[in-house]
Amino acid sequence: MTERQQLLQAELETLYQVSQVLSRSLDLKDTLNAVLKVLHEHAGLESGMVSLLEPETKGLLVTSVHGLPLQANGVRYHPGEGIVGMIMQEEKSVLLQCIANEPRFLGRLGIYNPQGAFIGVPIRIAQQVVGVLAAQPLAGTEYLIAEYGRFLEMVANLIGQNVRLAWEVERKFRDLLDERDQLLRTVRGQYGFDNVIGHAKVMREVFEQVRQVAKWNTTVLIRGETGTGKDLIASAVHYNSSRAHGPFIRLNCAALPENLLESELFGHEKGAFTGAITQRKGRFEQADGGTLFLDEIGDISPTFQAKLLRVIQGREFERVGGNRTIKVDVRIIAATHQDLETEVEAGKFREDLYYRLNVMPIFLPPLRERMEDIPSIVQFLVDKISHQQGRELTLTDAAIRILMHHDWPGNVRELENCLERAAVMTKTTVIDRDAILFTGIEERISVSYGNAQSIDLNDPNLDERERVIAALEKTGWVQAKAARLLGITPRQIAYRIQTLKIKVRQL
Repeated sequence: MTERQQLLQAELETLYQVSQVLSRSLDLKDTLNAVLKVLHEHAGLESGMVSLLEPETKGLLVTSVHGLPLQANGVRYHPGEGIVGMIMQEEKSVLLQCIANEPRFLGRLGIYNPQGAFIGVPIRIAQQVVGVLAAQPLAGTEYLIAEYGRFLEMVANLIGQNVRLAWEVERKFRDLLDERDQLLRTVRGQYGFDNVIGHAKVMREVFEQVRQVAKWNTTVLIRGETGTGKDLIASAVHYNSSRAHGPFIRLNCAALPENLLESELFGHEKGAFTGAITQRKGRFEQADGGTLFLDEIGDISPTFQAKLLRVIQGREFERVGGNRTIKVDVRIIAATHQDLETEVEAGKFREDLYYRLNVMPIFLPPLRERMEDIPSIVQFLVDKISHQQGRELTLTDAAIRILMHHDWPGNVRELENCLERAAVMTKTTVIDRDAILFTGIEERISVSYGNAQSIDLNDPNLDERERVIAALEKTGWVQAKAARLLGITPRQIAYRIQTLKIKVRQL
């Protein structure tokens, strides 16, 4: 076998080894180091060097050098500078029989024998040169420099494909990070304190508590009636904390039976029960590094309370059907509408779990205790419904006043349902008083006048219908007395009750 045949065989084996290396990892630097090592060990091409294009400077940065420590890398070449820069600028290979005979060779790396040969070839992505691959053949093989040159060009083509893939992955990763950061800014804005509706004094106090508790990893227990927005406060705590980049995982404990709740929270191993055909991570594992929001925590059974207590105490657990202890870094935020103190006294809720959860309680007031917030909340909800229905919606002042005269036992959730029903039944873009009354709220409107004697019938904010109702409230729904308060006749008030569609109450 001739020397050229031996070289060809070695090159084929080296190409195979290079292709194996290029398919192993997406870490470009590690891959290039491994390729240069293969060239050194299998092809007799020493001191391999790869320099890649820097888009910002349009120059070349030495990215990988075989046999040099990492700190020796970082050398740069401008287009046309030295042999490497010339290869970049002229987009063609350079083959030198003797380095010492080429005055343009800069020798910045100090690794090449001046009396030896040198080969440098462009690395391309499609038709664009994005780098240079260079190496020095073994001493005594200078006469094979043309064969070595063609071989390095083939290796450079393979490297170019790997560089393209690595840069594409890097670009997509940067895009994902940018998208994540943009989403996080959006979410933080959405759950920022300036955007959580509440101007009443009691809500300002809640916001101040949230600001303080968000700074730490303290367990939080959010208390309040159904529909008061406990989930929004939990979100505000998470997205304004140092864990905002981590996951925010929610679970409604009242929505699942105990056996499914355990699997949902702790996960399960394959075959743990019928239907467990694969291993599954639970909510605790999913929330690792972030926050786990356990809504309706007061509805879990005493048996499950004991299991949950252990996890909250030590942040460790086993999956259902497993025996390996899993540790997690999770912040717990719980919420309940239940009176836990009464539940503890009745033996329905574990006292030790209560104290573990009740480290930092936040009490959300019902809507009836912050009626001054209703106009702002209504505007937010109407904008939301407008977006859903694809049309601009507005409310009349009379409609808003009716909404403010209701005690809203279902809180914001009931208010939103009422507005959505009214919007559905509104043919125009204006939700008026009749649309609100059509939802069935009329039967509860009199609650607004709980202290009817304090209502000023001459208040300019009252419209005619509200003034008639107020007079009826003041007089115990005796129409003749109400007519005298209004300065009209009984026949006139009867007519107004009929035309204004006031439902007469029997007291």
